[in-house]
Amino acid sequence: MSTSIPKEAFTFFKKLSQNNNRDWFNEHKLEFKAIEAKVKSAYNYLGEAMSVHDQIEKIKLFRIYRDVRFSKNKLPYKTHFGGSFTRKKPELRGGYYMHIQPNNESFIATGFWEPNKEDLFRIRKEFEMDDNEIRVILGNKTFNKTWGGFVGDTLKTAPKGFDKEHPAIDLIRRKQFIFTKHYTDKDVLAEDFLYNVNDAFKVIRPYFDYMSDVLTTNLNGESLL
Repeated sequence: MSTSIPKEAFTFFKKLSQNNNRDWFNEHKLEFKAIEAKVKSAYNYLGEAMSVHDQIEKIKLFRIYRDVRFSKNKLPYKTHFGGSFTRKKPELRGGYYMHIQPNNESFIATGFWEPNKEDLFRIRKEFEMDDNEIRVILGNKTFNKTWGGFVGDTLKTAPKGFDKEHPAIDLIRRKQFIFTKHYTDKDVLAEDFLYNVNDAFKVIRPYFDYMSDVLTTNLNGESLL
């Protein structure tokens, strides 16, 4: 099992970005499949490492083919690898993502990308009722050094039914609850890259434990499972 990201992945995507068409890709498909197999092995290795400190239910490396049906960008192929690591549902919430792209565009992300309507409302109600616990987690020195603050979409004003003057309105206005950490090409190709990613994902655990508790209980703290 591969324990690192192959340098050929970056080389291939740089070429593909200059030749993003089916003819060129089909001529180099065998080369791509060989690289993809190594990268998939690296994702699986990371998933196994993560399973030591979390319950990973599924590891998925996304396909290179772009869905261009509803996109103005009609280029047929992605110029990156992306893959997700799904936690055991329904009791464990949140997810992990790793994005490998040349020119210092690689990153990892974690959290809640698109909470459904019910989950989003439940999270907001929790923040409205008591935002102390989440602020302690976000303010932890190691957590903040590793991940920084929330990124993602927010509303310009308070959501319907919430007070725009509420002390936790900065949290309540959020539509996404995600964190990202960026890496240079040199970082990604280092032998200890996947170890560093695994360590970063470990640090997110108090946040996931908190959000999982929120999303599996009602406002009285009674289990919904």
